[in-house]
Amino acid sequence: MKTPGSDPRPADRSRPAPGDEAAPGTPGTGEDICPQCKGSGSRNGRRCDNCAGTGKVIRGIGGA
Repeated sequence: MKTPGSDPRPADRSRPAPGDEAAPGTPGTGEDICPQCKGSGSRNGRRCDNCAGTGKVIRGIGGA
């Protein structure tokens, strides 16, 4: 049985990762480096739970 975060592959990005501020493709948002894993996609030898292993999170951009 696998534990959460033990799969080294990035998760499906059609759904928001826990660190995302919005769903991918939402107007006024863009990709940013994950602050938890610093863009590597892994933490402590496991897939980063914040970005789902992609190394990126979706953030609001601009001054809205």
